[in-house]
Amino acid sequence: MEDIFVARLMSSDLETVGPDTLVEDAAEQMRDNGVGSLVVVDEDNRLLGILTTTDFVDIVAKSKPKAQTTVERYMTTDVVTTTAQTSVVDAADLMIEHSIHHLPVVDGEEGVIGIISTTDLTGYISSIQTPSPA
Repeated sequence: MEDIFVARLMSSDLETVGPDTLVEDAAEQMRDNGVGSLVVVDEDNRLLGILTTTDFVDIVAKSKPKAQTTVERYMTTDVVTTTAQTSVVDAADLMIEHSIHHLPVVDGEEGVIGIISTTDLTGYISSIQTPSPA
């Protein structure tokens, strides 16, 4: 597994929002697209933060219904990232070390180019493991 790189497993079909997106709109986008996170980017596709389903627990607990609140208020800004050339093992170690489930994949030139999740890693490990005898 050391020679498998993040680029092979990452999702490059990202759901992104700007920092001024209303949380109600962000929640609808996540629900409609069946994703567990939205990457928050600026006009140049540079990573500003990430908003996950876990963040919505805090939003619901602290926000009044129909509050005109943007994702910037709740997004995580000290985002742990990786590159497409990072090994899967190193990416998994980062997720464990930081207790996170989503790892944006960034490129110095292009900004955010993908995301890898614990679901991606689980699917990969499941596909390479030989089933145990019954």
